[in-house]
Amino acid sequence: MPISRITTCEGGPTFSRIAQGYASSSGWDYDADEMARFIEAGLDVGITTLDTAAIYGGGRAEMLLGDALERHPALRDRVEIVTKCGIGTFGTSFPHYDAGKPSIIASVEESLHRLRTDHVDALLIHRPSPLMDADEIADAFGELRASGKVLHFGVSNFTPSQFELLGSRLAFPLVTNEVQFSPLYLDPYINGTLDQCQRLRVSPMAWSPLARGRLFTSDSEQAVRVRAELAAVGAELGGASTDQVALAWVLRHPSNVVPILGTGKTERVRAAAGADALDLSREQWLRVWVASTGERLP
Repeated sequence: MPISRITTCEGGPTFSRIAQGYASSSGWDYDADEMARFIEAGLDVGITTLDTAAIYGGGRAEMLLGDALERHPALRDRVEIVTKCGIGTFGTSFPHYDAGKPSIIASVEESLHRLRTDHVDALLIHRPSPLMDADEIADAFGELRASGKVLHFGVSNFTPSQFELLGSRLAFPLVTNEVQFSPLYLDPYINGTLDQCQRLRVSPMAWSPLARGRLFTSDSEQAVRVRAELAAVGAELGGASTDQVALAWVLRHPSNVVPILGTGKTERVRAAAGADALDLSREQWLRVWVASTGERLP
């Protein structure tokens, strides 16, 4: 059964409950047809939301995705493209953040060219800058929205106060905050990000929901504890795999998190989609939490 779908906020886009990420796609060694087949494999299990960024692979990630969409144009109407801007410009000697209006507009134009499309479904500011001017970003967002080049806007790695600041300048909602969240990385819960998303009824997105693979490979005490608990819960759920349980743990949070897969392997995408059907009890979820923190509940 295809995975479910979710509207990220009132008036926001509808995304698949699990998204496919392309942060490392420049290293997948796929040509346009192979990339199209990979997208199709995700669509077969209901993954329609594709997450990328201008900075990934120096633009190559967007270009590879665009090559596939150009070769197989019928795919474009079946997917939602999320891309990001605001991390410097290519060819500079000093990595920096630039969320000024000229940079945002230029980045979107370059992304549209690489993606071979006339619009993106959502544009996110990739990381907040200490020099972030909310009025300037809002002006850029408004111009892009009026032109139809970007349908929705959000942020990535923003604190709750930064999210509130930018949102206060907009006449339309920010539709997501893409943050790192996994059984090994609990900061968005601790710092109030997930509380804010739940209060505003905005679905966050989670990058590295499997902790960049450390969930399976790390020999840290935390990872060993969490791995064992995920395996135990998986057994209780009828033999679910560790990655399925970890993704289901992220999905279970009431803020309606959309986890982003990082794999380029079709078989892992198909397996991961099974997480949407898993229903962790509160006790099972909290057992994983306790395994991660290493501390009993107070």
